[in-house]
Amino acid sequence: MLLSKKTLSSQRIKELNAFAKGISIKFSNLNLLQLAFTHRSYSNEGHAVKHENNERLEFLGDSVLGMATAAYLYGHFMDNPEGDLAKIKSFVVSEQSLGPIGLRIGIDKMLILGKGEEMSGGRTKRAILADAVEAVIGAYYLDAGYKAAEKLVLSFMIPEIEKFISSSGAKDYKSMLQEAHQKKYKTVPVYELVKETGPDHERTFWVSVHLKNATYGPECGKSKKEAEQNAAKKAWLELSSGE
Repeated sequence: MLLSKKTLSSQRIKELNAFAKGISIKFSNLNLLQLAFTHRSYSNEGHAVKHENNERLEFLGDSVLGMATAAYLYGHFMDNPEGDLAKIKSFVVSEQSLGPIGLRIGIDKMLILGKGEEMSGGRTKRAILADAVEAVIGAYYLDAGYKAAEKLVLSFMIPEIEKFISSSGAKDYKSMLQEAHQKKYKTVPVYELVKETGPDHERTFWVSVHLKNATYGPECGKSKKEAEQNAAKKAWLELSSGE
């Protein structure tokens, strides 16, 4: 393992441990975390051996990030088509999202840069910060395994997913209702197709949703999914207004 035998100063050990604590993780091998912060400009200037930088960890972390995010979206947005999930994932794992995350968790202060990159403002460059976030994920995956790395990824991604959905106005009321109801009652909402109206080429579906102590609807839609979403929206809004 690169840097596995490198001796870190006591000051750097304190800095690395403080960073890890700040994002609620702990490293057994701090040299992995050190490597995650080492930009190629540093090794290219001869301060480290060739390839002793965070690019390989970034490659690994990118895959862990993508897998954990995709699995979360698949499990929590069950009524959204693949296109919606791909759109959300593409946004939240992008440089546009990861760069600010890196700045927020203090990666800018931890980076090890070459002199030229340092002078050109590399510590606040979005691309460098985003790459370092992925490298940290890759390092943590190697240090603690997939489940721990997945938990770290979701601590970053869930707020970004919620932010994207809120800003796009594409609220998934079925998922929101199910998550809240399951958490409170340990059961899931039950949707009932009450009736269908209209000619075959222009059917309207009417659906009610049954929760533990109440029924909401029926609400209509041009498809069963749309009617279910409308029934879930009615239930969600009424329950929210009553809290």
